[in-house]
Amino acid sequence: MSANVHTTVPLELQTEQNKMNILGFWIFLGAEIVLFATLFSVYGVLGHRYAGGPTQQDIFVVRDVLIQTFLLLASSFTMGLSIYEMRRSNMKGMIIWFLLTLLLGAGFMFMEIREFTHYVHEGATWQTSAFLSSFFVLLGTHGLHVSIGIGWALLLIVQLLKRGLTPITARKAFIFGLYWHFLDVVWIFIFTFVYLAGLVN
Repeated sequence: MSANVHTTVPLELQTEQNKMNILGFWIFLGAEIVLFATLFSVYGVLGHRYAGGPTQQDIFVVRDVLIQTFLLLASSFTMGLSIYEMRRSNMKGMIIWFLLTLLLGAGFMFMEIREFTHYVHEGATWQTSAFLSSFFVLLGTHGLHVSIGIGWALLLIVQLLKRGLTPITARKAFIFGLYWHFLDVVWIFIFTFVYLAGLVN
């Protein structure tokens, strides 16, 4: 009876140490929420101070923003599928979805770098105005987090291939999944309060 109960517990939660590590990561995400809330607040204050430079309507390219949004939200879906396969003890399926998540994340970063390059060519740099300074810091911080996530996931894949699916590797993958979903949530706020609000106002 106890064995059956044990098998219903997800692999990443089968040790007290894993549970504590996951709780610790939730606390870390709380600190990240404070960081991004601060950056959003700064943008909210400075987002209409153009200093004679371009406005949101002048530089935002709707098509590119929609592509970025699709790529990142799709990567959140594939990340969920990866964790689903992990729960089924299907490491091959898990890694396939993990890799697809990374490809979508890399596509997002490519589009963001292209977007920033376009802005710079239009004369919109972080030195141009308070709006652009706060914009580049907010999006750059998010992009840095995505880039770190891609490197982190590559290391996780190497560990999975070397050590297999264990409570430790499962915990690391689960924590990464939390991190990746957090970045997607932050992007939804960026899309709504930076891009959509900027194009409407």
